[in-house]
This record gives sequence, C-alpha cells and structure tokens, in this order.
Amino acid sequence: MESSLRGIVEPWYQALKDPAQAQSQVLEELLAGYRKTAYGKTRGADEITSISGFRRSFTAIGYAGLLPYLDEVKAGSYAILLPEPPSCWVMTRGSTGRRKLIPATSTHLQQVLSCGARAVVNYALRTRDMGVLRGGVLNLNFPSVVESFGEGPQATAYGYSSGTYARLNPALNEAQLVPRQEEIDALGPGVTGPDWERRFELVYQQALKRDIAAAMGVTPVILSFARYVKKNHGRKPLELWKLHALFCTSVRKIQFRYAPGLRAYFGPVPVVEMYTATEGVYAQQLDDLPYVTPNYDKYLFEVETRGGPKMLHELRRGEWGRLIVSSCLFPRYDIGDMVEAAGKSYFRIFGRAKRLHVLEHQLYRLFLGWLL
Repeated sequence: MESSLRGIVEPWYQALKDPAQAQSQVLEELLAGYRKTAYGKTRGADEITSISGFRRSFTAIGYAGLLPYLDEVKAGSYAILLPEPPSCWVMTRGSTGRRKLIPATSTHLQQVLSCGARAVVNYALRTRDMGVLRGGVLNLNFPSVVESFGEGPQATAYGYSSGTYARLNPALNEAQLVPRQEEIDALGPGVTGPDWERRFELVYQQALKRDIAAAMGVTPVILSFARYVKKNHGRKPLELWKLHALFCTSVRKIQFRYAPGLRAYFGPVPVVEMYTATEGVYAQQLDDLPYVTPNYDKYLFEVETRGGPKMLHELRRGEWGRLIVSSCLFPRYDIGDMVEAAGKSYFRIFGRAKRLHVLEHQLYRLFLGWLL
C-alpha cells in the first residue's frame, strides 16, 4: 500500500527539489493548452517561450474580467477560454463577495482530486499513521446541487465546489465520507442556520456508529459542527471519537486563529492546513511547521510584489504580495489572496487583497513580528 500512496505525493516531492524546473515544465504544458483557445490565440500563445513573454502577452485577470468569456462557455462555446469542455460547473461560497461560478474540466477535476489527497497521504506517510486512511471522514461539505442554468434538456445543475468534489471522490483508500454526499444533498440546498443544523444532526447520527479517523473541509464549518455537538448532545467530539487529524481549508491563518478552538473540542489532534479554492488545490502543509507548500507540478505561481512580478519560489523570506495563479482553466488568474514567504518552500496566505488586510498585516509585522 505504501508504494501506491507514494505515487500520489512523489511528483509533489520532486517538484519541491527544483521549483524553477517544475514551474518551467508547467508553463510549457499550460501554454500547449492555451494555444487551443481563442483567448490564447489572440494573445500570441504560439509565440511565447518564456515567463517574461507570458507576462507581456497575458495580463493578470480577475473573475470579473473573465465573466464575458464564461458566459460564452456557458452558451456552449468552451474553446473561447478552455482547451477542453467543462465536465461540470461549481460555485464558491461567496464568503468574500459575490459567488463565483467556475467551469470544471476533466483535467481540473483530476488535479483537484489528486492534489486534495496529498495532504492526507503525506500526513500518513510522514507520521507512519495509516489509521487516518482506514476510518470514516466527517462529511461537513456544502451541498453539491443548488441551482441550474439553461432550460429543458440543456439545463445544467451545479452546486458548491466542496460538495461537488466530495461527491466525485467519496473515498481515499479505506477512508470514506460519513455520510455520503448524496445524503447531504438530499437535505436541500440551503445554507441558513437551520439548514446546517439538519446537516450536522445527520453527520452526528451516522458518525456515532462509525470509527471516525478525520474531518476535512471548511475550517469554520468543522468548528461549528463541534459546537453543535456540544450544545445539542452535551458531549465534545473528543469524547465520541479519537480523530487522527483535522484537514482544514478555506480561511486564512488556520494555525493561529482556528487550531486552538478546534483542539478544545477535538482534543490534541494535529491540524493540517490546506490552501484550496474552487479554482484549485494550490498547496498543503508539508510537515509540523505551520505553513503550506505549493503544488509546483500542477499550477504556475506568480506574485505581484511592490517591486514587480516574481515567481512564487523566488520570494525571499518575509517577502509578500498578491498571488497570481495559472492553471488548466485560467491563465494568470488574480485569485485575490495575499501570500508571504517563510523561507524555502514554506508560505502562508495571510488575507485577501484588500486594504484592510494589507494594513493589518503591516501592523502585525511592525508590532508582533512577521511570523504571526
């Protein structure tokens, strides 16, 4: 089993040995895809051979700038932007603004599922704790069926990305979601307080009968579930299950802001951070240090710093800026997050690219030290 598990993480490990080479290879692969799209052809993707040429021809673009192209993709003209047709559509939670609707191609889904497994497999291998791969995983994901666009036979249903990805990949080794995503979806698409209480009760009732090894998902939701169990059933999760690890996503400063509260309910369990978004699974925690390490073999990472654009791996310790990610979906996508280098291949996402978050970060550095 260990050899098959190593196949999941080995490409990541190899890329970390030479990030520059890995990123050069990724750029070459991405350009091959962009050359198939109208978006890429009009920007001379056929002629680009370097990162400097890529930057000159493809300006960074945010979700708002992509909307006209995404509308055409929804209408059936996928090649305007994508090298392959969407397999499905997924949406964001809208926690930082309006909800975004993203096309998910077969390549994108394969990358999300394979990179999503890396945090779990890496943890199991480095700690020699294979139990994390053998028990149930608390399913605290959002519903995967919420709305639709189009009419009649052409209507396309979609839901939140976390639930969609969970439905498409419900198990890793012997670990399986409790409950199944289809049962979560059957409770309806709502995300109000009462909606979450119904989901939490379903999870609680099914998990009572199972050996639960881990929880994975949006960090505040994991914490809310723990509080629900204590409030409504009078016991903390640590009294019901002995989890091997918590795999936490989707918010900033997980180790500093959320880990203490999570351990108050789940016990002294490792909190493994993952940097994920609807648009991709970009990085995960490599070891016990409270940082994430990028998937250099799947995505191209740049950072817009005060001194201009740099590759993420070129950032010096303490240097920071606005993250730009190129993927099989979007070239030079401004995801709206701020990243800081902690040395070698360690990074942390410290906030959204908003003035308040940047000011907060500057104050942290000034008064408390840059590692906070």
